Amino acid sequence: MGVGLTYDLREAYLAQGLDEEATAEFDAPETIAAIEAVLRRRGFVPERVGGVRELAARLVDGERFGFVFNIAEGLGGVAREAQVPALLEAYGIPYTFSDPLTLALTLDKAMAKRVVRDHGIPTAPFAVVEKVEALATIALPFPLFVKPLAEGSGKGISAACHVSSSLALKEVCQALLERFNQPLLIETYLPGREFTVGLVGNGAETRVLGVMEIDLKVTAENYCYSYVNKAAYQARVGYHLVDDDEARRAASIALAAWQALRGRDGGRIDVRSDVHGEPQFLEVNPLPGLHPVHSDLVIMARLSGVDYSDLLGFIIDACLKRCGHGSHAEAAQAVGCS
Repeated sequence: MGVGLTYDLREAYLAQGLDEEATAEFDAPETIAAIEAVLRRRGFVPERVGGVRELAARLVDGERFGFVFNIAEGLGGVAREAQVPALLEAYGIPYTFSDPLTLALTLDKAMAKRVVRDHGIPTAPFAVVEKVEALATIALPFPLFVKPLAEGSGKGISAACHVSSSLALKEVCQALLERFNQPLLIETYLPGREFTVGLVGNGAETRVLGVMEIDLKVTAENYCYSYVNKAAYQARVGYHLVDDDEARRAASIALAAWQALRGRDGGRIDVRSDVHGEPQFLEVNPLPGLHPVHSDLVIMARLSGVDYSDLLGFIIDACLKRCGHGSHAEAAQAVGCS
């Protein structure tokens, strides 16, 4: 048995007629090739599988894997990231990253905020609306920030999401509800510094890989780390490792949130400070992008002196240890690899 590699290729969905933003979460061929190369260097025999339907077909045909390196995002529904892990659990096959519960929970940004809030972790006041008519019940002070409830990679997020009046709130909500056909998260706008915190490991052994500040340049769209800012990050965004008091508070919040949400193996948590400079939980990415050049976790690792191979090694080792394999050699033997 080899090591399965599950993923969703962006180009495949573009070919089906989806647009650039709709496919923003999916992966490029160079990402799959880079992960495959790292697995080979570590002594494993990777086998490309694809998404949940390809995985299902191969499992039904009787194929099995020692473990699966999973980065499949899925396409439909708020639990789409949980589809591949749920299928693998049904067949008793171990896999990297978080389980179906965590992946479904965290894609729903409001559900994730409720859990971290119940754990005493600071997060901005928020509300969820499914219809424009429900805006009359919102009692949050302006300015506010609006985003789709269950999207990633900056989808639906732009400077227009920052609203300072009831009229602007109604207009933005109407447009986003029509465009994404899902509830919206409305939260108090946080005007302070924005951080993304990288984490690797499990449980009490989880460690912070680094704290990276997101610095919007004068050429960037205002207010947020938006879809267009992400897409053109070289010209619009500066990334800096930081280790001051505020950044360390952000790291503590991220670590607490990761454990509260039961994140596994590796991921990122986004944190932004309020008007008083106090970091607040924004959201978690338990299935982080792993493009070898431009994904946030990879950029952070590179700034920290950790190369791509070592970053993936941290994730793989955390997974294998969690699954009961004490060393890489034992794991390679256990899953039947070279």
